[in-house]
Amino acid sequence: MLEQTRQDATSPWHAGELAMQRSVGVAERMDGPGRNFVRKAMPEQHRAFFPMLPFVVLGAVDAKGDVWATVRAERPGFMASPDPEILEVHLPRDAADPADAGMVDGDAIGMLGIQLETRRRNRLNGVIRRTDPGAFQVRVGQSFGNCPQYIQLRSSAFVRDPDLPTAMPTLHSGQLDDRALGMIEGADTFFVASYVDRENGERQVDVSHRGGNAGFVHVGADGVLTIPDFPGNRFFNTLGNFLVNPKAGLVFIDFETGDMLQMTGRVEVLLDSPEVATFQRAERLWRFTPEEIVLRPDALPLRWSLPPGL
Repeated sequence: MLEQTRQDATSPWHAGELAMQRSVGVAERMDGPGRNFVRKAMPEQHRAFFPMLPFVVLGAVDAKGDVWATVRAERPGFMASPDPEILEVHLPRDAADPADAGMVDGDAIGMLGIQLETRRRNRLNGVIRRTDPGAFQVRVGQSFGNCPQYIQLRSSAFVRDPDLPTAMPTLHSGQLDDRALGMIEGADTFFVASYVDRENGERQVDVSHRGGNAGFVHVGADGVLTIPDFPGNRFFNTLGNFLVNPKAGLVFIDFETGDMLQMTGRVEVLLDSPEVATFQRAERLWRFTPEEIVLRPDALPLRWSLPPGL
């Protein structure tokens, strides 16, 4: 299924993404959009977008090869693009964040800028250049926008100085406790990181948004998460990565408390399962088995609120 043809060699999509596109008969149709919209530099609107944001979603790979997703918050302006191929990120190192171990000089990183109050989002991946513990640059490998589907509208506000870390301790576990289960089962939003090592030896990390009605992620008695894959842009960045490398990092946020639940583990993609019918609008499913769980109470200095009436 993952065989690569000569025609694929110049495609922006890797073997896993192409396999997913072929599975639904859109590989030829997605070739043009891939070449046109997946860029090696940021367009001007993306360069203006990232500096507006009070937080960013990151995906990183630690020394063991485990992938983590995280959310980091700072005052708007902590990101800037002095050049279309560079994004500067002013964030201090954070030992409490398991993703931080994968943010050293030369590491690959995935980034998602998302503005919940407008449902706008842009993604990029690239390589870190770091000479300062308080900042790094990302040299862009790929840059592209995403549609606003499945994003729940929210507005945010800081409740403390983002430079002041929480006093709450980080909790490590190998299984989901009641607090973690509550965050997952009540969520309408989470973020997922994945990665592949390309044929040319470059590592490509992706981090993306997943959303649905509250409770759209199901947790089995064995602690395995079952997640519906809804109709989307047919890029299949995440599921394509999973076909090549079945590892994932998930992060759930409690938008009212700033608590953050981070997990890394293994994935199984279910392209054709009778269970799909039990998830409204789902086209396929994937299952995530947590192997390491990190609960970080009050990790984020932001709190989010829903629009009036919701």
